[in-house]
Amino acid sequence: MKRIAIPTTTSSLELYLSEINRFPLLTVDEEQRLARLYRDQGDTRAAHRLVTANLRFVVKVSYEYRSYGFKMADLIQEGNIGLMKAVQKFDPDKGIRLISYAVWWIRAYIQNYILKSWSLVKLGTTQAQRKLFFSLARTKRELDKMSTEHGIDSDAQDKGKIAKKLRVKPAEVEEMEQRMDGRDLSLDAPMGDDGGYSHIDFVAGKAAAQDDELSVAEEQQIVASKVTAALARLDQRERYIIEQRVMADRPLTLKELGEHFGFSRERARQLEIRAKEKLKQELHALATEIEWPTDGTPVDVDDAALA
Repeated sequence: MKRIAIPTTTSSLELYLSEINRFPLLTVDEEQRLARLYRDQGDTRAAHRLVTANLRFVVKVSYEYRSYGFKMADLIQEGNIGLMKAVQKFDPDKGIRLISYAVWWIRAYIQNYILKSWSLVKLGTTQAQRKLFFSLARTKRELDKMSTEHGIDSDAQDKGKIAKKLRVKPAEVEEMEQRMDGRDLSLDAPMGDDGGYSHIDFVAGKAAAQDDELSVAEEQQIVASKVTAALARLDQRERYIIEQRVMADRPLTLKELGEHFGFSRERARQLEIRAKEKLKQELHALATEIEWPTDGTPVDVDDAALA
């Protein structure tokens, strides 16, 4: 049995592009006829034919905005909405092609999507600011290209030359650069057209490295075992004093300790001092090994034992 080769695509975007290329382009006469059918009779099939025949042009316009860092699928989707709006508004009696009229709607919807998605803070609140937002990056690229071709230093960082080319003030260029650099985004938002990664995958963690965590855990285990062994070498009464006065979550008072053994508060204090000194001597070698202070500085034995 002969196998049939099935063509595959590497992404949903490529699949979409292959699908829309199947729709034939319209001649001027066909476009005029379909536009009049929709305008005069509300024929939705005619409108659908006008839209599908021009979907490839939406992709072409969307690619002009790929440098803004958005997924192509999202830009194309917004452009398609602009195309449908253009079909609704198109007047075939004006003597122009649909795509010449629709390109303004396509750009408007794409640009509006970029501005809304760029930051929680509104950008381009005036027509002049909107124009500057979309002209700034393009002008920098043009200056870079010219500098490369002539073998001179790039003028793309010269705000004065950028402002002169765009016919705005240098302060306006600087302000727009600051607002564009301050873009915010969701760390969970997928990156790229395939959406395989999100921004949070590339955020450096503040936690310690795994080898550091392992060494700390091993050190704490050693300390805990050494402290347990040191406590075992104390007599029963001294161990009880250390456990109840140093290591307990709610330490006994000297009065309570004295009452437990049946002697005075002062005697309890003296026994506590002796027990701590004995434990300190037992742990001196460990303190030297792990660089604990050996000059009398207090050490929290509780933390070491319970770590």
